[in-house]
Amino acid sequence: MVTNLSAQHTLAQYFIAELRDVSIQKDRLRFRRNLERMGEVMAYEISKTLRYQAREVETPFGTATVYLPIDRVILATILRAGLPLHQGLLHFFDRAENAFISAYRNPRPDGRFEIQLDYISCPPLDDAVLILADPMLATGASVCLALQQLRRYGKPAAVHVVAVIASTQGIDAVQRQFPEVHLWAGAIDEELTARAFIVPGLGDAGDLAYGSKGDAE
Repeated sequence: MVTNLSAQHTLAQYFIAELRDVSIQKDRLRFRRNLERMGEVMAYEISKTLRYQAREVETPFGTATVYLPIDRVILATILRAGLPLHQGLLHFFDRAENAFISAYRNPRPDGRFEIQLDYISCPPLDDAVLILADPMLATGASVCLALQQLRRYGKPAAVHVVAVIASTQGIDAVQRQFPEVHLWAGAIDEELTARAFIVPGLGDAGDLAYGSKGDAE
């Protein structure tokens, strides 16, 4: 299943517009905050899919019946670009457990690249709701590799993948390998460059949030 937030006119479109805008992107603090905002929007939308149970709470004037989520939520992110998006999700799922994945593009001499995954820290996933955040779903290779490796930690009750911008190619790749996953995209773009950047996209989310990466000698 794919949910495209751009299918409706909401405040999320304002955040995405600023994330895409080259003049606003120069402000790293604002760029990170807009990624956090998108995480908060996604968290609210995903919360509609969770299970709830009635509880009684005491107010100053009596007792109220409220409905509280009962699912165990685990938030996972792909470093480093995913950190602000993850933080936005964590603002709403503030009692969630957390998983972190180090994955990056390892370039080849022929100009292509392979995804290198170096590190995972993850709690047991059995029967939990797993939410994996990565701002840009381009080819889908990073997300698919992360989901493959996360299987070692158990079988979640549900899996959600959150991306601010997704390409149709990336969505297709994830759906082929993981048809059970619910994909959430702030916007969906059609084109990828030869270097697998989304067009029009927004650029390199990690560099825009935290500064450019130096190449090791």
